[in-house]
Amino acid sequence: MRVRRVVTTRAGGASAAPYHSFNLSALVGDDPAAVVANRRRLATGVGLRPDDVVWMRQVHGTRVATVTEPPGEDLADTDAMVTDRPGIALAVLAADCVPVLLADPEAGVVGVAHAGRVGARNGVLPSLLTAMADLGAMPGRIEALLGPAVCGRCYEVPAEMRAEVHAALPGSGCATSAGTPGLDLRAGLRTQLRAHGVTRVDTDPRCTVEDPTLYSHRREGRTGRLAAVTWLEPR
Repeated sequence: MRVRRVVTTRAGGASAAPYHSFNLSALVGDDPAAVVANRRRLATGVGLRPDDVVWMRQVHGTRVATVTEPPGEDLADTDAMVTDRPGIALAVLAADCVPVLLADPEAGVVGVAHAGRVGARNGVLPSLLTAMADLGAMPGRIEALLGPAVCGRCYEVPAEMRAEVHAALPGSGCATSAGTPGLDLRAGLRTQLRAHGVTRVDTDPRCTVEDPTLYSHRREGRTGRLAAVTWLEPR
């Protein structure tokens, strides 16, 4: 089964500053009408109906929702989703956190996760892998994409925090470009995926802090959110 993936930038939408212009989050203070227009443009631009794109109200948790039909509203208190239904697109929002897209094309299962520091540390990705396995996915067949996120060069944290996260997510501890304690969440997530048998991992190299075409909360404070979206194309 063919898997589709899309990652947005901040260009080409209806939102005014400071969200300009393709903000896809309804929770950052943007004009709701602009968010609706942006979400509609994203859906129709990739050949989907707006109602077929499922969005989450992310809370840096580990809850995984299994989606069997479009819910008609954003899923509350959810940071990961999985589906085996063609034509239902799963969207994850980010502005420095790691948007993760997973797929087992043979089983016909896709999943997404919002993996920020807290969610990654607490195991949102293993929770998603378990939910995908429940639908027939197998780690050796899963393809992963780690989307744009703050890189280790730019993600400075206290030394105690680096040690805490690295202990739960091996491979994530690093040094920033200034030589201070840092976190590379995508490096840690790659290590975690390999430990769970997922070896087909691609990483979008863009850093949200360094790339002005992407949203970055660390760079801007009040800002919008990009989206990473995946779905199974109906036969």
